[in-house]
Amino acid sequence: MRIVVPAGGTGGARFVRGLLAALADSSGTGAPGEGWTVTVIGNTGDDLTMWGLRVCPDIDTVLYTLGGGIDDERGWGRVGETFTVKDELAEYDSLPTWFGLGDRDLATHLTRTALLADGATLSEATAVLAARWELPGRGVRLLPMSDQPVETHVRLVPPGEDAPRLVHFQEYWVRWRAEPAVEAVVSVGAEDAVPAPGVLEAITEADFILLPPSNPVVSIGSVLAVPGIRTAIEESLAPVVGVSPIVGGQVVRGMADKLLPAIGVDVSAAGVGLAYGPGLLDGWLMDTSDAADVDRVAAAGIACRAVPLMMTDVPATAEIARQALALGELVEQ
Repeated sequence: MRIVVPAGGTGGARFVRGLLAALADSSGTGAPGEGWTVTVIGNTGDDLTMWGLRVCPDIDTVLYTLGGGIDDERGWGRVGETFTVKDELAEYDSLPTWFGLGDRDLATHLTRTALLADGATLSEATAVLAARWELPGRGVRLLPMSDQPVETHVRLVPPGEDAPRLVHFQEYWVRWRAEPAVEAVVSVGAEDAVPAPGVLEAITEADFILLPPSNPVVSIGSVLAVPGIRTAIEESLAPVVGVSPIVGGQVVRGMADKLLPAIGVDVSAAGVGLAYGPGLLDGWLMDTSDAADVDRVAAAGIACRAVPLMMTDVPATAEIARQALALGELVEQ
């Protein structure tokens, strides 16, 4: 069984962790990789250069989460992290310190940046990092969505300024804590990008494609913005099942509620499912608190179920993954 998961951030990484647990249980041995593989197409729209280092926040969150090194309480960065370098940089007051790179985390960015400087592609650098976190041994292949730089920017009026302009998404999210109103979301560089090696092949050969409860605008949306990826998913023979990031009309994590209106989408489970549309989705999972909207989504031609969607722990997330696979099997019949 070959499963493809376009993923970004904490929601996507935690969903894949639960999916791996569900697959290991179903193998009857508890061993990863027994009869299945999971290809994660990582969002690189959040990537930025900080302190001269190339940082890939969503790729790294997948690495740390699946490799057992994530700080689960924060949902990002390394467990047991320290910030000595960041504190020392603040004393010099010459480089920005609003983006918190921890001391352990720096090793990842130093390795990636050195590999890129030596001529490696982002795919090749990601493979080196994935090997350190033993992802291949866990049945996971992690691919960036593209080897070309694609950065998500948002149009807004920055604090202290009078006119709107495009700024990097991380500046909006981390530095200004998603407070300014967003007028538009733009994937800068997407029009010139191509899918990374292996991405389209993985989609074409997939038995299931699962859209996790990642941010539909700046995580899944950024992956779909790379020319060829959305078309490949739409044309795939595999069932495509998505999991709503909206529960009871509220975001579980992040700022999707502030970004969805900027692209004209209702902040609701049904709104996100319908925005993806029947051209992309075959099935859609919503939380039981949103069950009243199941028929609305189904009427658009998307098979829809209401099940508990709170990823409170790995077993709960594994059950969500099982429900997604079960819905995929149903629509495939």
